[in-house]
Amino acid sequence: MKTKLRVYAVIGLYIAGVAATVTIALGIILGEFSLPVQISLAITVLGLAAFMFMNPESVRQFLTGRQAKYGSNSLVMIIATLGILIVVNLLSINNTVRWDLTEDKQNTLASETLDTLKSLPSPVFAQAFFTPRISSEVARTTLQNYKANSNGNFDFEFIDPDADPVAANKAGIQTDGTIVLTMENKQELITRVTENEITSALIKLMHPGERVIYALTGHGERNFLTSSELSYKQVRDTLVLKNYTVNELNLISTKTIPTDALAIIIAGPQKQLSTEEVTLLKDYLAQGGSLVILYDPSVLTQFGEEPDPLAELLSSEWGLIFGDDLIIDLTADPPSVAVAASYTQHPITEKLEGMVAILPSARSVQLSAENPKNAITLASTTDQSWAETDIASLENNEVTFDQQADLMGPIPLAVAIEDHTTGSRIVAFGDSDFADDSYYKSYGNGDFITNAIDWAAGQNNLINLTPRTQTNRLLIAPQKYVQGAIMFGSIFAIPGIIIISAVIIFIQRKREI
Repeated sequence: MKTKLRVYAVIGLYIAGVAATVTIALGIILGEFSLPVQISLAITVLGLAAFMFMNPESVRQFLTGRQAKYGSNSLVMIIATLGILIVVNLLSINNTVRWDLTEDKQNTLASETLDTLKSLPSPVFAQAFFTPRISSEVARTTLQNYKANSNGNFDFEFIDPDADPVAANKAGIQTDGTIVLTMENKQELITRVTENEITSALIKLMHPGERVIYALTGHGERNFLTSSELSYKQVRDTLVLKNYTVNELNLISTKTIPTDALAIIIAGPQKQLSTEEVTLLKDYLAQGGSLVILYDPSVLTQFGEEPDPLAELLSSEWGLIFGDDLIIDLTADPPSVAVAASYTQHPITEKLEGMVAILPSARSVQLSAENPKNAITLASTTDQSWAETDIASLENNEVTFDQQADLMGPIPLAVAIEDHTTGSRIVAFGDSDFADDSYYKSYGNGDFITNAIDWAAGQNNLINLTPRTQTNRLLIAPQKYVQGAIMFGSIFAIPGIIIISAVIIFIQRKREI
């Protein structure tokens, strides 16, 4: 009877082997100790138990014979090796050490950042909102660098706003790839993951200060408080998330500009500002104030033929000229939409790389040749556009390019001007529609307007990090015969030497026997 059972014992061993393989495979694939894994593990145990029951003599011989002696030695070595690996792993977890082996130390934080992390008065927690549609690898590496150098005062988590819309709505997330930094009850929001942006946000958290900007009212400007397609509610919401306070300002009634105004936004006025208001703004600029001006084409406003004191001030003292035209862009549909297809390098546009901005109805914004300030054109259309000056043809929807009267593309859509003497800044756009609630999330529109406000308010560059100089490396391919020698050595020579050596050793051992 025992002999018959011994014959079938090997079947139990086979079953145990197959079940063990399945257990390992399921564990790796499923990544958890689920019911299928548990069942296959139970079958493994039952198979081994059946083998031991039906062939106890083999088990006894295995445990007491020469195989057991060598097997026990191997088991001890395996356990010792695993123990060493576990200890090393625990030590590495509890004592994290990072080495930057790049020649230019590109993965090492700047000294200013390290000083900022050391001086954090309270822990900072970062929530990175990334969907699977964009890569989070750079953000994860950067945030890990901050965490590793923060002495426990910086931590982070990644959240998929599609999978957790409640958290995204609570944080006010409007752009994929946004990071929200929180310290105590203060928050800073960034949409571009760079060391400069994160460190600047940390400094803002440490030195919150009051950041107040004003939206001019009284001339039919865009509303920042209510929500509608034509309002600037989303602009205001983004600014509030960045710790700005946005207040309305009516110079007709107050006749004074608050001293805490970092910038004043003039968004799409339908009527001209009065001479008295422009005088107040002129004095404000002379004292280092800043303006963000969004002027729609005159054909879409109620300016009429009356003089525009603000436009005259900007032209005479700042070299800023708003064209009496409407841009026609043949690359857009409809062609009355102007596409900002190219940007000039500037703090406002550096985050817009690879993104267009669309201006639904825009006029040209030009700089005079005698411009005495430090000025730059921020964005322009393609050469498949022109600035139409025939207002009658615009009203009749019968526009054609006039080589004598119209300006051929690229057409400037926005400019930035800075007076280095007073520190005052002006950003001017030839359209206000692109930043309203119906277009704010289109392409780079939202970033364009908020970047402009940041720069005008002097909040774009709170810290200048130590610049890194990258070593340019040029790979010089070896000559053809060198490539052939490398291929021959790696594919034939080295394997051939190993095989010949093995044959020689085999023959020598055969002779010794």
